[in-house]
Amino acid sequence: MKPTLFLCLFATPILADDCPPVPDHSAQLTQLHAELALSSGQAEAEGLTAQLWALWTDAPDEKAQALLDEGMRKRAGFDFLGARDVLDALVDYCPAYAEGYNQRAFANYLRQDLSAALVDLDRALEINPQHIGALSGKGLTLLGLGRDAEAQEVLRRAVALNPWLQERALLREPVGQDI
Repeated sequence: MKPTLFLCLFATPILADDCPPVPDHSAQLTQLHAELALSSGQAEAEGLTAQLWALWTDAPDEKAQALLDEGMRKRAGFDFLGARDVLDALVDYCPAYAEGYNQRAFANYLRQDLSAALVDLDRALEINPQHIGALSGKGLTLLGLGRDAEAQEVLRRAVALNPWLQERALLREPVGQDI
């Protein structure tokens, strides 16, 4: 075997552990966003939001789903460092999956590592600009960092997508609905 061919064989990444494409839920997301914008009350909005979360947390494959579920379980059990480590593995495995970044941001937010949370929220929003959870998380993170004007702007974007979002109470000038 020629040395060049030998090097090419071993320099080529093994594709067996590559994350598949993120499921395309764009039509369902568009429909849910439209319904949410027109929702008539808190209960209806909560039901629609639950449907959004079901789509956002639909990981690309079983491995990614297991990592996401484990990271969320650890976070819910207050093992924020453990959650971050598992979610690091998810982000490394599926770098195009917004929810991996969003959940890691939440774990970092709870650890009070707001700078790390903000980096992940920005990445999640690059991938999915209409992720209401990431938008509200970014608003809360910016408030925690004392960046109130930016926080107000981001929270307004989130409330524009979900007029019943609880974080609307944090807006200096409430919008739209009775609080």
